[in-house]
Amino acid sequence: MRFLDALLGRTRPVQPNLDALFGVPAAATTLQAALDLVPTGVGAVCFKPAEGQAATQAQTDAVALLTADAAENVAVSQDEYGYTWIASRHESSDLAGLVTDLHAVNSTLADAGYGPSLLCTIIGFVGAADHRRLGLVYLFKRGTFYPFAPTGAHTRDNALELQTRAQLGGELPVETDLDRWFPIWTTPAL
Repeated sequence: MRFLDALLGRTRPVQPNLDALFGVPAAATTLQAALDLVPTGVGAVCFKPAEGQAATQAQTDAVALLTADAAENVAVSQDEYGYTWIASRHESSDLAGLVTDLHAVNSTLADAGYGPSLLCTIIGFVGAADHRRLGLVYLFKRGTFYPFAPTGAHTRDNALELQTRAQLGGELPVETDLDRWFPIWTTPAL
């Protein structure tokens, strides 16, 4: 059947590599040493919501996983494009816990059959001295990370993004196509 799909131009959705997120805590050490960026303790998963009871149940299950621990702050929101965000807030020193929670949300949605609906996961960082903001964005469909550094309503710090790419090149799979470094202005992770 795959030959026929290729011949007719049909494609199958790419399944995300959810385990790539576990490389972020090691990369955070590099970001802190090289660029003085520390984790904020906030991260979010963005996905295109599906219709129906099964989709609603998968989202409810994902949120229930996060709210089981009373020490965590969880928020669900929708942006102006209709994407759903599940954001989690931890102590800034608990990056491994945050990554584990975001992975659990992603896994819950993927296991329920909504893996192709996952858009991205963002983990927030901030400059320890100058309060620059940086989001480390994981694109599920590409299996790569890219930095996003907003400075205002619709402006970004391109120099910081390129410096981050240079520092993380050996730590994480960084997106090489700069055209795919999409601005995500309304993320609750930043």
